[in-house]
Amino acid sequence: MPLLLPPWSHPLFGLAAVLLGACIGSFLNVAIYRLPRGMSVNEPKRSFCPICKKGIPMWRNIPVITWIVQRGQCAECHAPIAARYVIVEILTALLWLGCWYAFPNPFESVFYMILSALFVVIWAVDAELMVIPRQVTIFGTIAGLLMAVVHPAFFGEVEWTMALLKSVLGFAIGFAGLWLVVLLGKMAFGKYKVDFDSEVDWHLKEPENEEDELCFVMHGEVLGWSEMFYRKNDKLILTGASTVTIDGEQREAKEVMIQDDEVFVDGEVFPIEKLKSLEGRARGATIPREAMGMGDVDLMGMLGACLGASSLLFIVFSACIFSILWALVARLGLGKQMPFGPSIILGAIAWIFWGEQIWNAYLDFVGV
Repeated sequence: MPLLLPPWSHPLFGLAAVLLGACIGSFLNVAIYRLPRGMSVNEPKRSFCPICKKGIPMWRNIPVITWIVQRGQCAECHAPIAARYVIVEILTALLWLGCWYAFPNPFESVFYMILSALFVVIWAVDAELMVIPRQVTIFGTIAGLLMAVVHPAFFGEVEWTMALLKSVLGFAIGFAGLWLVVLLGKMAFGKYKVDFDSEVDWHLKEPENEEDELCFVMHGEVLGWSEMFYRKNDKLILTGASTVTIDGEQREAKEVMIQDDEVFVDGEVFPIEKLKSLEGRARGATIPREAMGMGDVDLMGMLGACLGASSLLFIVFSACIFSILWALVARLGLGKQMPFGPSIILGAIAWIFWGEQIWNAYLDFVGV
């Protein structure tokens, strides 16, 4: 007797998922570039080269194929096109294919496709700029809440009210749990001190292009603004300061402090945006830092709302493993240090496709 397969398992549907996923990946590249830079994903409507700013016609914007044919270069100015663009397109296509075949319910498949597209944006932006766009996590959270209302069976419930309660509870646990970790981490490791035997030079380095950010440079060490200032009350304090030069004018200084967008020199305030240059000499500095940003907190809240509270322990546990493995790879010189967000995304993907099997195998291994 022939095996009757559901109509959505036909290979043509799989091909459609791959092609549509690649096209969505092409749009995601637009979001990945524009969202963290405060740009609209709709204006300008046509994609453009970030170097020469020339628009890319539709026939030169075919996912994957264009990048290969043009050998990873812009057709106009021949500037290199980052491999990230084609990786995002291929990754989205594969995730959509996996979501379509891994879940027999087409409604759930589509939900996971949408969620995986958000994962790709978060992974790419956080890996490149160490920031998670809040617009994306808000959209994902709303999607999870709507899923509970229109398809309560996804959360194991019959009534939408109970499913919505589970989604809200998942958001609350994910958000509050990681926020507590961030808060305690800030209290314990919120700053570090560097001291030198003698005075060293320091200065603020202006961004050279729109891809860069304002940096603080001291004794050759360069720190980006986003690495130091997460909160308005974060303070960079220069210790043992003797002189400071503001817009070419040198003056004595006992204390120099930088907070948010202002510089305080012995109590006098200078808005950074109005300064042309700032430099000086000091014996050390107290530098603010944060082990984890609020973007990770928003992300865990979104995952709780979309996947339920029961997924969170697995996601965090596996994210820690992924982070350790990547740190070992980076230490070998095979990659750069990564923020925690991409590891959380990998943990969420592992939960969606193999979470129950892995979790049960682990519990059996430890004898629980």
